[in-house]
Amino acid sequence: MQDASVGWIAAIIIGGLAGWAAKTFMKSNTGLIVNIILGIVGASLASFIFSLFGVTFAGGFGYLISGFIGACILIWLGRLIRS
Repeated sequence: MQDASVGWIAAIIIGGLAGWAAKTFMKSNTGLIVNIILGIVGASLASFIFSLFGVTFAGGFGYLISGFIGACILIWLGRLIRS
């Protein structure tokens, strides 16, 4: 998310919200730090995947949506690996 124009503080806050929303949606048991990491890494992952299809998200709301989708993917992959 290099061009997202979201600062580091905003990325942490939005990443935390996206990770929390994904945790709630996927019924996962993660803490605050993991939620932030899931949201930030998830946003990068989802942005990469969507860019392959020509879809881009910009700004805080786009970062939140891509973070949520990416965090859900990461939680799903974590469950798949643990099984």
